[in-house]
This record gives sequence, C-alpha cells and structure tokens, in this order.
Amino acid sequence: SFLQKKPQGEILESNVTIGHNWCQDAGIYEFTMGATGDKVKGRYSFVYVWEDEQWKISHHHSSVMPEALLGPAPKPDVKKVSTVVEEKAIVSA
Repeated sequence: SFLQKKPQGEILESNVTIGHNWCQDAGIYEFTMGATGDKVKGRYSFVYVWEDEQWKISHHHSSVMPEALLGPAPKPDVKKVSTVVEEKAIVSA
C-alpha cells in the first residue's frame, strides 16, 4: 500500500560513520506521496558491509517520527518548574 501512494523521498539529515569494511548512515527523511501530496517524516538507519567486492545492506530500520502520530510535545510550564526548584532549595536549606 505504501508504494501505491507513489512516494518520493528526500534525505533531510544524514549522519555517516565509516569503519573498516562497514559504514552506517542514520538520519531523517521525508516522503511526499505523489498520489495524495501528503508528507511523512521518518527516522532511518542503514548499516552497509563490504562483502564479495560490493557494498551490501546488513541492517535497515525506518520508523515514522513520533510527532506525526502524537503531535508536538507540550511546552513546559516555566512557572511550575521554577516553583519546584524554589521548593527544593527551601527544603535543602
């Protein structure tokens, strides 16, 4: 069903680590669904190994960003946090 939406992917952030005969790429990508225009961001990781004279994928993981499912994280209540800090300072004194 994913491919039926005609996704086009774009890497937004990539962090590459290179080792001896292996390489890891982890980051964030965004898919635009050609069929609907919807956009979905996700995290990804790939681990590649040099084997038989070519690079092969030995591991891959991809998941939708939690914000897409849960919405943005709530902003902290600064007054509440400072009150807790002040209370702890009074108790400690």
